[in-house]
Amino acid sequence: MGKIYTKTGDDGLTSLVGGERVSKCSPRLESYGTVDELNSNIGVLIASMVETGSCKGDDEVVIRSFLCNVQRGLFVVGGYLATDTSKRETTKGTTVTQEMVDEVEKEIDRLTTLLKPQRAFILPGGCLAAAHAHVCRTVCRRAERDVLRLQESGVEVDTNVKKYLNRLSDYFFVLSRKLNADAGVEDVEW
Repeated sequence: MGKIYTKTGDDGLTSLVGGERVSKCSPRLESYGTVDELNSNIGVLIASMVETGSCKGDDEVVIRSFLCNVQRGLFVVGGYLATDTSKRETTKGTTVTQEMVDEVEKEIDRLTTLLKPQRAFILPGGCLAAAHAHVCRTVCRRAERDVLRLQESGVEVDTNVKKYLNRLSDYFFVLSRKLNADAGVEDVEW
């Protein structure tokens, strides 16, 4: 990689993968910017898990590994969203697959089997890591809305991108419950 600054964005425009120049306020930039924000929040979640020891034993390794894979998956989503529609088929690393969606569903199911059944709506919070998982959930929901706005603006969006973000927000909800359970903190019901 070259210099971190290029000065080409000083006028409020940036380039998509493929060269097209677009406004930094465009729905496309909003969508992949929010995906980037989610990825950063996942980094905070992982750090809080490590700092507080929120997750115990073998499950900590499984969850942290899964979260790192999600971060990689979000780079794929961001790459997809940042690529000029006409260039997507020729750009490597920008395909969100059904397998990615299936992996999230499998992890949701695995975590759910480790939890007490949910009886009511749950307020965000609990231990620090669970609170961070709730922030990830809400940022993920915003990313999903941004992607839908992008689609409504006329940009084609692959179904797997929408499904992946939708499942991820569900995952972060279940993860927050698991982190609270591991920390011995009861979920606060609404």
